[in-house]
Amino acid sequence: MTAIGLDLGGTKIETQVFDANWTVLRKNRVETPGDYDSLVQAMADQIAWANAPDAPIGIAAAGLINPRTGLAYTANLPATGKPFPVDIAHAANRPIEYVNDCRAMTLSEAIFGAAQGRNPVVGLILGTGIGAGVAVRGTLLEGLSRVGGEFGHTPAPAHLVVKHGLPIVKCGCGRMGCFETYIAGPGLTRLAQHVMGQKLSPKSLAALRGTDPKADTIWAIWVEMVAELLITLTLMIDPECVVLGGGLSLIDGVVPDLQQALQTAQLPGFDVPEILLAEGGETSGARGAAYAAWLTQKASAHV
Repeated sequence: MTAIGLDLGGTKIETQVFDANWTVLRKNRVETPGDYDSLVQAMADQIAWANAPDAPIGIAAAGLINPRTGLAYTANLPATGKPFPVDIAHAANRPIEYVNDCRAMTLSEAIFGAAQGRNPVVGLILGTGIGAGVAVRGTLLEGLSRVGGEFGHTPAPAHLVVKHGLPIVKCGCGRMGCFETYIAGPGLTRLAQHVMGQKLSPKSLAALRGTDPKADTIWAIWVEMVAELLITLTLMIDPECVVLGGGLSLIDGVVPDLQQALQTAQLPGFDVPEILLAEGGETSGARGAAYAAWLTQKASAHV
């Protein structure tokens, strides 16, 4: 058995071919085209490059597909308002499985990575944006509109916004005061602007921790805000673990700081999910999408 996974981002398309043990056999990376027709053709070309005619094909990409209309909604690809998955399938003349990249990472980590044997699992991306997924007994939890997992676009808690005098800004999704506006990478920079009066990248801010009291204050606010999102997910989903991915998850000390803050936020005497770092690295999204496609193919074969 082989399976094909494509990790589609704003700057690159990486195609990975997996063997029966879900080990990468070969991979190929190309730049993401800037226009829609070229993007569709590039995806079809990558599927052809994989040269695995009967293999299931999974695509992990940022953004959403409206299950009612089939149209894409995405910020970093020239595909909004287009029937993107259908057009790729037509161009490649192959069926495909299209999975949000955060959900694909969650599935990959639940099956192959840090969360093996855990249930339920929440995968949370802390990067340029905030996205997540939920895996239950080895399958993704999906609902009516397929927006489940967009936890970054839930409202930040009023008590913390007031406590720290934080600005309420419009999110890229069009809503006001989303968690993402405070805890994504640009949100952390916004916190630095608010506390220190200067814009600092997350990397620069992390380098100042322990030497600059204001940097420590910014970090403490960020940790408190992320822990509030985590306790909200705990109260709603009660996951056994939360797997972190994205650039901000790589900041030194993020796991123990969030674990402690989450325990503080939890109801007295109750356990909290273990916070883990994703293990899959660059293979995680493609592998999760390929696995989802394999599950679909397997289910179809038994109908």
